[in-house]
Amino acid sequence: MILKLTQNGWIQDKRNIIITGSTGVGKTWLACALGNSACRAGISAYYTRLPRLFQELKISRADGSYARLLQKLLRVNLLIVDDWGLSPLSDTERRDFLEIMEDRYNVRSTIVSSQIPVDKWHDLIGEPTIADAICDRLIHNSHKLRLTGRSMRGGNPDLNE
Repeated sequence: MILKLTQNGWIQDKRNIIITGSTGVGKTWLACALGNSACRAGISAYYTRLPRLFQELKISRADGSYARLLQKLLRVNLLIVDDWGLSPLSDTERRDFLEIMEDRYNVRSTIVSSQIPVDKWHDLIGEPTIADAICDRLIHNSHKLRLTGRSMRGGNPDLNE
């Protein structure tokens, strides 16, 4: 499956990828590897952590560049959103994320990585109507990868003396 995804057909098909799993199993590494594969094929990609994205959106709203930032996020062929679900979304954050997903739906591809299983996303997003809209645009046309195993950051316990 991973080998097939590195051939980037899913990006031409305007599909998404959702990568879930516990801390340290390689979600970010895999998302970035797929982004790197896209870049090597001449496909534009943009990586951001969700907290940073929300910070950028807040600043852009204050300095008048909000529409320009939304256009930037729409133009990139592959948007990688890391650390989805570290905390519940505020009303502004969920509306911003819906705008981004609405703009990108069936037009561009998105990778989302999260420690939170997809079936818990409604609770995380909060408002049921917006949660339905976000999940519908992001999940229904996505490849779902559930990573399992030990944290790769833990090192060898025998060497930690």
